[in-house]
Amino acid sequence: MSPAEASDRVLVCNPVSGSGDHVDDAVELAADHGFEIRKTEEAGDATRFARDVAPDADLVAAAGGDGTLNAVVNGVAAADALETTTVAVVPAGTGNNFAANIGVRGLEHAFTVIEDGRRRSIDIATANDRIFVNSCVGGITAEASSETTTESKADLGVLAYVKNTLETVGEFDSLPLRAETAAGPNGETAQAWEGEALFVLIGNCRRFTGARTAQANVEDGLLEVTIVEDAATTNLLGGAALEGLFDRDSAHIVRRRTPSLTIESRGDSVEYSLDGEMLETERLELETEPTALTIPVGDGYQPDPDEGELWPLETGTDR
Repeated sequence: MSPAEASDRVLVCNPVSGSGDHVDDAVELAADHGFEIRKTEEAGDATRFARDVAPDADLVAAAGGDGTLNAVVNGVAAADALETTTVAVVPAGTGNNFAANIGVRGLEHAFTVIEDGRRRSIDIATANDRIFVNSCVGGITAEASSETTTESKADLGVLAYVKNTLETVGEFDSLPLRAETAAGPNGETAQAWEGEALFVLIGNCRRFTGARTAQANVEDGLLEVTIVEDAATTNLLGGAALEGLFDRDSAHIVRRRTPSLTIESRGDSVEYSLDGEMLETERLELETEPTALTIPVGDGYQPDPDEGELWPLETGTDR
């Protein structure tokens, strides 16, 4: 397609996201709203499609789950078009956590938001120069990720991967890590934590609590960091116990807010999940890119979910 023929609106559709029954409806709605439609067939297609169309498209929509959105945003960024191209979310995955956090409630509502919703400039984050939009989770094994059921993901979101990791590996080897945060813009001091961790959870648009969806402030230039310290894994396998673990007053939780951080393994390399896309490394460097992504949001989206309330920077102990 030549630049003169390029579409201003493109929908990148992952037909195997979620239950896979969204394709016909998504395609019909997209066509009604003037979108050119591109369906992915193999790994890498979503990123490639987005990279190819972003220089000429005003709007690129991702129809799928958080992984599809991740791929599309990475593609738009690869085309150096984040400043000129809006990215929209058409939720068709299992959990659709990011879509829920920005107030998009389903397929039809997504197109209403595209036409009538506010545009907000939100933060994105990078992990070793790879972009993630919603979350980065360390300690989730690839095996557990692939074996987590759609029902569990729908009920627990990313906590389903945590639960399934504990169940899949049996005796979980804790992660000997050192995490060092940078100083923040609101008086937050640089801090270091070192010890044995079960999981490291970094949120851009989400927090990690017992709730399936818990929106973070995605316009503050800060990452929400949660470290689950080594504890008796047998106490974490039940759903209620797992949710209780993420309560703010847990003795085994360390929390930080920071614009950037470095996580180093003092042992083997660690697997991280960036919006569901796996990355294995011994050293992870993370930072925010404030207000880098323009996205349509629903009426239920609040830029600051706390509405002025202060959220504890930490619970737990430094070492």
